[in-house]
Amino acid sequence: MRIIILGAGRVGESVAETLVSEANDITVIDTDPDRLRDMEARLELRGVVGNGIQPSVLRGAGAEDCDLFIACTAMDETNLVACKIAHDVFGIPTTIARLRSPEFPQGDKLLDKSGFAVDKVICPEATVTRYVQLLIEYPGALQVVKFSQGQAHLVAVRVAPGSRLANHSIADFRAENPEVPLRIVAIYRQDEEVPVEAETRVQPGDEIYVLVAREQVRQALQAIGNPDSPVRRVMIVGGGKVGLRLARSLSGVCEVKIIESNRKRAEYLSGQLPPDMLVLEGDGADEDLLEEENVGDMDLFIALTSDDEDNIMSAMLAKRMGARRVMALINRRAYADMMQGSTIDIAISPSHAVIGELLMHVRRGAVAAVHSLRSGTAEALEGIAHGDAKTSRLVGRSIGEVKLPAGVRIGALVRGQDGAARVLMPSDETVIEADDHVIIFLPHKRKVREVEKLFQVRATFF
Repeated sequence: MRIIILGAGRVGESVAETLVSEANDITVIDTDPDRLRDMEARLELRGVVGNGIQPSVLRGAGAEDCDLFIACTAMDETNLVACKIAHDVFGIPTTIARLRSPEFPQGDKLLDKSGFAVDKVICPEATVTRYVQLLIEYPGALQVVKFSQGQAHLVAVRVAPGSRLANHSIADFRAENPEVPLRIVAIYRQDEEVPVEAETRVQPGDEIYVLVAREQVRQALQAIGNPDSPVRRVMIVGGGKVGLRLARSLSGVCEVKIIESNRKRAEYLSGQLPPDMLVLEGDGADEDLLEEENVGDMDLFIALTSDDEDNIMSAMLAKRMGARRVMALINRRAYADMMQGSTIDIAISPSHAVIGELLMHVRRGAVAAVHSLRSGTAEALEGIAHGDAKTSRLVGRSIGEVKLPAGVRIGALVRGQDGAARVLMPSDETVIEADDHVIIFLPHKRKVREVEKLFQVRATFF
């Protein structure tokens, strides 16, 4: 696929890195030649220096033969205008814009083809807020992602020493908990994948991925046996766009304290948030301040400043001082990979969190949702089984008959629509029907092309 990315900032660079690894033809436009040279040296892509809203620059980047245009500069105005030009002047079929302003929600009439021609809106700040909200809702999880409009959830859990799953085989766990319909689709032990088989014995510290229906998420977490204490007290360091969004979303749900180092921003936050939320001017890594504000009593401490090092240090300090769970916003992928699962319970990467929203437009076949997992090395994909037994590789075949790439697993089927939808944990004998939503776990992204073919309907298929 030919893809043009406008903007070589943190989001643009992360998007380019992900898409290049999948053998796409990538061109990045930016006004900073040094940044582009650095990306060209590290990644197989082409850099074009210039202003991306100028037709001549877009033409030089290959817009006339482009399949997908992604505008992710820091300016909403630039991204909107660039998408309009990409569609109207060059006829690029799919455009995606990074928009921070809540004035342009997905589906707004201003974004349709007669307006700014934006097919998909991405907002890393909003994505991170949703990500954290789910972790607050399910405090026993490391990550929670949704499929089929929330009908099915994929939950990542680190198995605690006292868990009912620890030191038991998967078969034994299923036998002891027959009332909990869940499917373990992946197990990682010290970052190495462990085969998911009936006799596999799960050990304390293993990271497991579980597919479960929305209504059974809490039941599944309780069956696994991980602590699930509700989050009542939250301390946020950093009152930027993400911090403010998160604080607003927690109004009436949790007791929230916010620490912001900039006086003017702190005053602004005080005027934007409910009076029962305490806004403090100060340094989130100030041990005296944290002790004075009882950080040790916090159920969740989350560092959301724009500085990775500050976030890491304040989160580590809060953990040492007794905060039950700590998270840190970390933009640099190397830092995030290094800190995940250390003293810091969860490292959040904004650019990584938004990748799945983009991959859905890159995947071939009838793909309804994509979620990038484990820093982009693994993926969970939801596709729709169209066609019939003659034109589809899936429809009319049992799970056991489907030819899957090595290591790839079908985790669940979602059958029916909206309120009538059912989440099925299929056996090898379960037959896939037309229009079933099939949720698949891929331990390695290099298997993506083979999986995509499963959802491609052919005129004649044998």
